[in-house]
Amino acid sequence: MARIPYADLQQPEVRDLAERVKAERGSILHLYQMLLHSPPVAGGWLTYLTAIRQQSTLDGGLRELVIMRVAVLNGAPYEAEQHAPIALKEGVTQAQLDALDGWETASCYSDTQRAVLAYTDAMTRHVQVPQDVFDAVSAQLTPKLVVELTATVAAYNMVSRFLEALQIHSHDAVPGAK
Repeated sequence: MARIPYADLQQPEVRDLAERVKAERGSILHLYQMLLHSPPVAGGWLTYLTAIRQQSTLDGGLRELVIMRVAVLNGAPYEAEQHAPIALKEGVTQAQLDALDGWETASCYSDTQRAVLAYTDAMTRHVQVPQDVFDAVSAQLTPKLVVELTATVAAYNMVSRFLEALQIHSHDAVPGAK
């Protein structure tokens, strides 16, 4: 159970934003119902994550591999549960999802995927990215895609840290979220 109650979606100050979340995401997930305690934070978060997930030109499969690897590294099951089906729709294989914990020795990843996963690991574990890891990813991606990749890794580290600090879980009862 979450450490604090989820926001009341019937409060006048959150109603409009709750409707926007519902329109853009299809429903109000646990994450957004918690974020709605602070409408300015929730609104900024929605705009940022929409840009990352829907307006970025980074390949969807790479994006989802990043998100799933961040979830593994940060021990964020809610993030993984939400994104595993999306990853599969974006072309990530079940074998790739299953091998994420030990991707370095798995044979199911392309050179680009390996470079992206190494970059994700460096950013998530150490913040600073060693030059050889940066060189490997920049040999595979354009500068624009390197920026979008970096923003994606950063964004989903933010998501997992928020989820885990407040202990948000998919099995929590959330009144009025749909």
